[in-house]
Amino acid sequence: MSEEKYIHFIANYEDWVAVKKLKVEPTTDPVTIMEFLAGLNTSLDNKVESNLRKVVKLDKLDKKIEEFYLGKKDVQKALEFINSRELNSIIKEISEKPDLQSNEIKELEDFCRVYATRKILKNIGMSIDYSQIEIPGMKKLKKMKV
Repeated sequence: MSEEKYIHFIANYEDWVAVKKLKVEPTTDPVTIMEFLAGLNTSLDNKVESNLRKVVKLDKLDKKIEEFYLGKKDVQKALEFINSRELNSIIKEISEKPDLQSNEIKELEDFCRVYATRKILKNIGMSIDYSQIEIPGMKKLKKMKV
């Protein structure tokens, strides 16, 4: 007798209430599982970003990224900017919190660096995560949220 297999995700946190469930049967198409997980990943990434925004001044980082013009597919320039002292100094500045220990500050800097890298690479048109894939069933959900 085989036991039932599921993927469950439940969040009930501040303004975020999400219940996502998928029953995985032997006939479940792997594409269905991929789409489900991609949607879940997008939701999680958005919540990480919104919580990061509560801890640091991401608008300052956003402004610096917007000031640095990058054309589509300008990968070399984007990578140079990601690793630049200019960007790193902004990240260090917004992550510096007197109530945090050095390892906690380093963690916060890493979150900011990932945020900046994702944003910069998206700005030049690179697909860096599954949220950029047009999933037919997800279009309907995105339209309903607007």
